[in-house]
Formats: sequence, C-alpha cells, structure tokens
Amino acid sequence: MTQLTPLSFVETDLNALAERKGRVAVVVTPEGKLELSARRVNRLTKGAVQRFVASDGFAKVKPGQIMSMAWPAGMEASAVDVICLARNHSIEDARKVGATLGKLRGNGDILLALDSVRRAAEIAFGAVMRDYAFTDHKTSDKGHADGAIVVMCSRHDEIRTAVAPLLAIAEGTFMTRDLVNEPANVLTTTEFADRLSAMRDLGLEVEVLDESELEKIGMRTLLSVGQGSDSPSKVVVMQWNGGAKGDAPLALVGKGVVFDTGGISLKPAGGMEDMTMDMGGAGVVAGTMRALALRKAKANVVGLVGLVENMPSGNATRPGDVVTSMKGDTVEIINTDAEGRLVLCDVMWYAQERFEPAGMIDLATLTGAIIIGLGHENAGVFSNDDALCNAFLKAAMTEGEGAWRMPLGQAYDDMLKSRIADMKNVGGRAAGSVTAAQFLQRFVKPDMPWIHLDIAGVASVKSDTMLSPKGATGWGVMALNRLVADQFEG
Repeated sequence: MTQLTPLSFVETDLNALAERKGRVAVVVTPEGKLELSARRVNRLTKGAVQRFVASDGFAKVKPGQIMSMAWPAGMEASAVDVICLARNHSIEDARKVGATLGKLRGNGDILLALDSVRRAAEIAFGAVMRDYAFTDHKTSDKGHADGAIVVMCSRHDEIRTAVAPLLAIAEGTFMTRDLVNEPANVLTTTEFADRLSAMRDLGLEVEVLDESELEKIGMRTLLSVGQGSDSPSKVVVMQWNGGAKGDAPLALVGKGVVFDTGGISLKPAGGMEDMTMDMGGAGVVAGTMRALALRKAKANVVGLVGLVENMPSGNATRPGDVVTSMKGDTVEIINTDAEGRLVLCDVMWYAQERFEPAGMIDLATLTGAIIIGLGHENAGVFSNDDALCNAFLKAAMTEGEGAWRMPLGQAYDDMLKSRIADMKNVGGRAAGSVTAAQFLQRFVKPDMPWIHLDIAGVASVKSDTMLSPKGATGWGVMALNRLVADQFEG
C-alpha cells in the first residue's frame, strides 16, 4: 500500500529552528497578528516576517492562502511560508493550507512551527493527504516526493495524540485510492479478496464467500453478473466489533466490479479503460473499515463487498434473461451494463438477513446519469430516512466531501415494471440514477434506515482536487468515518 509521508513531532527549540533546512511554515491572522512560533521566526529573521506582513503584498492575501519568503536572513531554511489563517478557521481551511504546503514541499522537509493543537493536526493531515502518488507500476520517475513533515510545538505530545486518528483516516483513504487506481489484471476478484483478508491483522473479522456458498444462499443476481468471466465472483464480509456487545451494527455495502465491459451490452471502446474504477464503492468500504480498525472506533460496523467482473462470453448473461435474487424477486435483465445494482441487491439483502443492522449505506459507481446531473463535485445521495440522511450530509459537509440529496418516488419506481418478471433492471434513459436507486430500495426491508450513494462522478477524476492528485480520490472515507464517530460511537 502507498505509504504515508513520514510525520514527526519535536519540542520548540529556537536554535533548532534557526538551523533547520528545507521550508518552515508559520501562521499569522488576516489582521496581521503573529502566532508565538511566527514571532520566534520573526526574531530570528530580525523582523522580516513582521515587515512582510505589513507590506502591501500581504494585504491582498486571503485567509487560507500562503505567501513565501525565500532564503530568509538569520535562518538556514530555503523559505519561510507565511500562512494566513483566521483563529476561527474551518477544518477545510486548515486542510487546504496543509495540502498547499504538501505541494510546496517538493523533495525536502517542511517544518510546521505551530502553536494550536487542532490547527497543527489538521494542517499536517492536509499535507499528508495531498502527498499521494500511485507509482506501483512505474519503473522510473516514481513521482513521490522524498522528505518528511515535522511539527515543532511546545505541546507536541498533545498534537501526536490529536493527529493519530487523522492518520488512520489517511491510511484508509490511501487504501481506497490504491484499490481504485489498480489495473484490472492486477486487482482481480481474488487479489481484492486477499487484500481485504490481510486486514485480519488489524483486528477485523474477515470472511470470504466463494461461488458455491453464494449459490447455496441464493445470490443469483450477483452471480449472473460474473458468470461470463474466468475471475470467480466473491463476497467479502468485514466485521469491526468495537462497540457494545449485542448492539446492532451499521452496515456498509460496496459494489466491487473489478472491470466492467458492459457484458453482452458492450460499452463503447473509447474510455473503457476507466472501468477499472468500477469497484470504487467496494474500495471506499474497504478503506473505511481500515480507518475504523486503525483508530479503534468504539462502534460496531460491518462492511460487505460484492466482487465480480462483467465480461462478454458464451457463458455471459444475455439481455432478456430472468434471474432470481436472494430475496426471491425475479429480475428481467434488459441491459447487462446495468450490473452494479444486481450485485448490490443480493449483498444488501444478505446484510439485513444476517446482521439486522441499525442502518445500511451502499456505495457504488452506479450510473453515468449522476455525472450528468451533478458533475464531479458531488455524489448523489438517496435515502428513505431523513435523520440518517441529514447526519450523513452534515458529516460530508464537515469533511469537505461533496454530497447532494436526490429524490425518490413511486412514479420513478413504476418505470421498473416488467411484462414477464417482478421488475426490470433499468427504467429507461430518463432519471437513470433515480430509477437505479428505486431498484435498490426494493431490496431494503421496511423500517430499515438506508442511504444509497452514487459515487460515479467523485470516485476518480481527471484533475487534481484539494486533497488528492488526479485519479482516485478516496471520496467517502472521511465522511463515513465522521458519521460513525458522530452517530454510532458512545
């Protein structure tokens, strides 16, 4: 797995500050007030920081921005980065600053000379999150900067404690990014299951259900998706039991289509290489479970992922076939490229039957329609429960992960009526993301709080985001972790 940038903590020392090479970062308020550490650097530079802050150039700097002084007199540092940050700054502002510092760091160290524990932890987290590069398949030009992030603060033990759960989230996010970035010839269904099984070392209980077991319990819609591939279909169940014994868990369910050709309803060739990311929902579930285990979350959470490959062959499911779900409902397959919902519906039913969860959230790169509606800024959020939905939206907003609630309704559900089966797997072009959600809702038991997250637009993007380079973003790990912390931990 891609390793996090080395992060260390040291006591404040004026001599060490003067002799530090690389970059040194300090904080001032938009009004020009220097933090204690900034005043120390100002003293070392014989007032250069104060003069810089009093200049016309700094007057144009907005909160969250950084101005740099190169090769300051009185210090060995190559630059002093002056961070403009209000005292009542948001989490997002601090992380944005950290991400910018991470990019400025280049191939050297950066010293964060900071005083506030919360501020230091969030800035360090932003720097670590942004310093990611997937280079496993490069033989040269690895692309990952050398060097470390060092936090200098008189309360460095408190900062170490504050940043530990954030680093757990970062590690979980990196796992998600790695999984989504992997090519399909490497991340087969078997390799995916093996990587999840390795998390037993973190205290997770992990089970892998193979095709014979899935057939026995009736997961025939899931099996229908993978039957055209040589890669065996699997379901992986990960349990984290950090809460009170007997408390119902939160269930997270992920779509894990390791490659999606569309099956017999073959996709166009152009851009099909991007379908290595069609297991993004399963990747987010895996990364979230890793983060919860690493930070020893005091909650019961179960993560379930359906791992399949959708390929055309003589054994593949045909348009017009009818399959029977684990629930017992029959589905007419109109389009074999609408396969993710066939994977999810069986795993969702299994999750409810076995675990009787307190709530259930499924994640999937489910529809191109959600990208048409929301672009790459927001995931689509569909829910039957206002309380759970609002709690998730609040968590996503706090973490800076875009999410937007979408409608559900009987008129959309009626679009799934089939002449020969209980339902069709598609409802036509209109409202494609909504009818997909309606299909899934048919497999949600009465009174089960449920959220469906369509992450097709946010799981992998073509340009840099605030906290990640282009490619896999790891969207959702931060929001789900916060939801667990806010709603399911005592």
